[in-house]
Amino acid sequence: MRKNTKTAVEIERKYVIKMPDEAQLRTQEDYTSSSILQIYLPGGQGETHRIRRRSYPDKTICTETRKIRIDKMSSTEIEGEITEESFNALSAAPLEGTIPIEKTRHTFTYLGQLFEIDVYPQWKNTAIMETELEKREAEAKIPSFIEIVREVTGDKSYSNASMSKNFPEEDK
Repeated sequence: MRKNTKTAVEIERKYVIKMPDEAQLRTQEDYTSSSILQIYLPGGQGETHRIRRRSYPDKTICTETRKIRIDKMSSTEIEGEITEESFNALSAAPLEGTIPIEKTRHTFTYLGQLFEIDVYPQWKNTAIMETELEKREAEAKIPSFIEIVREVTGDKSYSNASMSKNFPEEDK
């Protein structure tokens, strides 16, 4: 990892939701949309290692991330920005048995809480929503315009790392 490396503990909740109305999302505070290409790389014992290219209308940012799971709700994350050249070089050696993850991410703030909704081309009716919490016991303030299908916090089959190996069937 090169520049702007940071280490943080993430506490998050994750949900499968009905496909949201994109026009409604665009009206939310701090709304952004980006296209993401995520590739998993070989990592150390108990570690997830990935690179990500995130493209916005006006810029592209590449990052390298290493995550070490603490428990089902939290992980230690070490992340730093890398160059496009480094991204391309690292992407040549993906973790065996994985496929790149492509998605569109919609990010917004609702009642002071940050939400990320990932829309995958493999699914037509549902998406994944995450929100980070400051404390483990904090309640997620779910936006009224979001319909939750089910919570999948801690369900490893809905982690992007697992999805890169075996993409789950869409919830009906």
